[in-house]
Amino acid sequence: MMQWPIGAPLTGQIARFGPAGEASAIGKHPVDEPLDLGWTGFTRDQQGDLSVHGGPDKALHHYPADHYPYWRDTLDQHALLNAPGAFGENIATTGLLEDTACIGDRFALGSAIVEISQGRQPCWKLGHRFGDTRVPALVVRTGRSGWYYRVIQCGIVAPGDTLTLLDRPYPQWSVAHVFALLIGGQAKQDRAGVEALASLPPLATSWLERARKLSQTG
Repeated sequence: MMQWPIGAPLTGQIARFGPAGEASAIGKHPVDEPLDLGWTGFTRDQQGDLSVHGGPDKALHHYPADHYPYWRDTLDQHALLNAPGAFGENIATTGLLEDTACIGDRFALGSAIVEISQGRQPCWKLGHRFGDTRVPALVVRTGRSGWYYRVIQCGIVAPGDTLTLLDRPYPQWSVAHVFALLIGGQAKQDRAGVEALASLPPLATSWLERARKLSQTG
């Protein structure tokens, strides 16, 4: 049985953020008590811009703690990297990475069941958060993206719970592979792969649409 401890779940509240005072809840902090996990995420968690974050296909954000040493070295030991939540993640684990986690993977998380729906496409907010405009491009270049889950069964998630793999129906579609095709610029080198992605059932709606558009371009 493949399991990964999550530590504590993380949530955040909307605050002013960015050069124009945009709303964001990218600042996530550990919660030391059980949380209800509903169809769009933890009940205490918020998203500042629902057009690009949150919703059923992006209910939870998972970012591997394994990536933090790289970012500490790259971002001059930035203080935000001293604790989980620096990338706006809701859960963090060690030992599960983008090259092994796959689209459609289903996991038990506390009493809930979640399914990987897409990788996390970086935006300007990561650069602003760390005070370094290179960050979004580095996420794309290195593939250190993290990923999102949709909720298949609502439940309760508590500190110390584990993420337990239940099913891996699409082992050929790792998060890293799909991210490289749809976000990392490899679509032109693998047109057949992009066409196949355009009909992959568990892929998030927005990424299905992206795959279809890319499959139709020269």
